[in-house]
Amino acid sequence: MVWKKAVLPIMLCLFAGCSFRAPHVIVPDYAKTTRLVALMPVENKTSDGVAAQMLREKMLEELYFKGYPKIPLDLIDRQFSKLGGGDAKAPQGNVSPQSMGELLKVDAVMYCTLSASETPIYILYAPTSLAMSCELRSAKTGEMLWKSRCDIRERNFGYSRLDVERKAAKVYEAAIQEAVHKVLETLPDGPDLTG
Repeated sequence: MVWKKAVLPIMLCLFAGCSFRAPHVIVPDYAKTTRLVALMPVENKTSDGVAAQMLREKMLEELYFKGYPKIPLDLIDRQFSKLGGGDAKAPQGNVSPQSMGELLKVDAVMYCTLSASETPIYILYAPTSLAMSCELRSAKTGEMLWKSRCDIRERNFGYSRLDVERKAAKVYEAAIQEAVHKVLETLPDGPDLTG
């Protein structure tokens, strides 16, 4: 009976922690200045190339569903590689938002960073950690219009190492989707929804 009393407060804390919005900053006149957003390649500070690509694709879809027109990623990459010396994977900081704005005729440029993506597998336990941040900059002035970040922690338990690996694989994509959703829920709806 004592363990039931201890479990309830822990569960409430876990659910309360999951319900908070991601920390964010936004300029007051954001809606007046932003229609077309170019989503730059993800700056990947991890060894997980799959997560960075998946993160970018999910960001593009979520931006579209928030009312921002889709700008094809391959078009952005081609223009980015021209400015980055031919390497589409060059650090984002080498290219200014104004340069990308001129080439793509966009209002803003979004930079995303994947700072953690790992799932160590133990015998009966596999914690999944994901941390990302995004920043939207004006393509005219370079000023920051919006930024947000999110950390996701998932814990997977199983009866065997194989069971844990299977559960961790299922959680991986869902954790990326959850991080993208939490970050972009703080971004105002785009012109296609508010227009």
